[in-house]
Amino acid sequence: MAFLVSWRPTASNISSFPLMVKTCPKTAKMGYFSNNISCSAISSVSVSGQRKLPILLFDVMDTIVRDPFYHDIPAFFRMPMKELLECKHPTAWIEFEKGLITEDELAMKFFKDGRSFDLEGLKNCLRSACSYIEGVEGLLNSLKENGYEIHAFTNFPIWYQIIEDKLKLSNYLSWTFRSCVFGKRKPDPEFYLEVVKHLNVEASNCVFIDDRMRNVEAAVEIGLKGLRFKNVDLLRKDLCLLGVDVSTNENSDLADVYHKIIC
Repeated sequence: MAFLVSWRPTASNISSFPLMVKTCPKTAKMGYFSNNISCSAISSVSVSGQRKLPILLFDVMDTIVRDPFYHDIPAFFRMPMKELLECKHPTAWIEFEKGLITEDELAMKFFKDGRSFDLEGLKNCLRSACSYIEGVEGLLNSLKENGYEIHAFTNFPIWYQIIEDKLKLSNYLSWTFRSCVFGKRKPDPEFYLEVVKHLNVEASNCVFIDDRMRNVEAAVEIGLKGLRFKNVDLLRKDLCLLGVDVSTNENSDLADVYHKIIC
């Protein structure tokens, strides 16, 4: 059995402070974050020249940007989600995300029965529906101001450009790790290994944030620090516990108080 230790202050969902120890399944590893319980901490102090650590890797959909797939896309096709899942081709979108097929090829095989649909209309639906999750843009701005290296690490096709054109994520991060470029998708371990290799750092110097637990688990398996995104307030607290500076230059005094309270 592995032991999972948290230094989280007293909160409505936490019964003990300052030290809480829980037993974890054998698959759990240090650096794995679940249900607001932190397993380890790392410093953001630069250890190599001017490069500030840790490096932050953000999933995009439902972590930074609201994912329209669950509501807007079924409405676009005028069918409930269950029917859409039954009708769509089982691998077409995955192939599109990995860059294995073009958008025209996606249009031809999106549905198992080969029916046609309005491809441009679908893209416009994505464009209209995508928006920042509440509070995330402010957090990204704080992290950027504090000098952190931030990268997108996302399963998304070439349509990421639609999101970029509307929301300008590149103001805060680099669209470095896209499945459509690398030909791999999370939670494929090879995708994570390529990310670490590209960054030329130890895996433990990276913090990966994703709304899907399976993707977080895969990151932890190869040594990254993993945080599951639930909402921006919890993410701020978890990053703070890792030693990441989430304060803002405009309000540093209040940020110091905030840091002391949650950390």
